Amino acid sequence: GTMKIKLYSQTPLHRENFAKLALSGYYDGLLFHRVINGFMIQAGDPLSKDPEMKDKWGTGGPDYTIPAEFIPEYTHKKGALAAARRGDAANPMKESSGSQFYIVQDEAGCAQLNGEYTVFGETLEGLNVIDAIAAVEKDGRDRPLNDVVINSIKIDESCLVKAEEAAE
Repeated sequence: GTMKIKLYSQTPLHRENFAKLALSGYYDGLLFHRVINGFMIQAGDPLSKDPEMKDKWGTGGPDYTIPAEFIPEYTHKKGALAAARRGDAANPMKESSGSQFYIVQDEAGCAQLNGEYTVFGETLEGLNVIDAIAAVEKDGRDRPLNDVVINSIKIDESCLVKAEEAAE
């Protein structure tokens, strides 16, 4: 299915990084590699393109992180787009993954993540797609038994121009 997501202007580091990756085709063909019904669906790991790397899915990405951009009014509501990250012990500054993201399926299930992970967008259309992905059969590591592929992520580039002009 198709989802339409708005990227927030108040999280410019995350917005620009996500847009840059999407425009370059980075996300095309990647899998939703972690899916937990009643919680969220996660993607953005380039290793998920390679079935031979299945044991490492969830660990890949570009060789950089993004500083946290916590905005109190951006919460883990249904359809929120947020950046995945390494745990607190390895990442005390709560820096975000350079490419991995998740989309909230259940607000109550994700409420404890508010202020801990950067929320940088929200789903405007396609909440039913999130539910459909969350409901697929999974293995013991929350990986879908049948691949759930991101065909492509497209960016309305005219919105990026407006955001840049507003920032000037």
